[in-house]
Amino acid sequence: MPEVSTFRLYLLRGTYLLLGVGIGLDVWPGLFNPPADLDLMRGMVRSLLGGVSLVALLGIRYPLKMLPLMLFELVWKSIWVLAFGLPRWWAGAMDEGTRGTMKACLMVLVVFPLVIPWRHVLANYLKMPGDRWRGTSVVARAPGSD
Repeated sequence: MPEVSTFRLYLLRGTYLLLGVGIGLDVWPGLFNPPADLDLMRGMVRSLLGGVSLVALLGIRYPLKMLPLMLFELVWKSIWVLAFGLPRWWAGAMDEGTRGTMKACLMVLVVFPLVIPWRHVLANYLKMPGDRWRGTSVVARAPGSD
């Protein structure tokens, strides 16, 4: 299994902090005091992003264990840019809200691929055998207790 450098771990921690605080500053005020006319989908999006902001803070302590969150952010923002952002940009139909979302998504699409330890992702999420589907349950052991 490839070793992740201490420098990369600190980069990851900083990215999780930026993600958690950045989303949190934008979303949490509206969660504590939502507008009366907030529609259902906007409320759901705000709640989801509030959850992402809290879970991202776990990445400060567990930067490698929380990589799926960073991959989730990378994937959904890529989908949004390809399916919504670029078509509106090409059509010249970008309003201020779309422009702001596009800027935030593109920032993630530039920074996250540089921060993510791809050899670790490849070794632990693509090459490593998956968890079993059937059989007896296995009791979890503390690391080093073999």
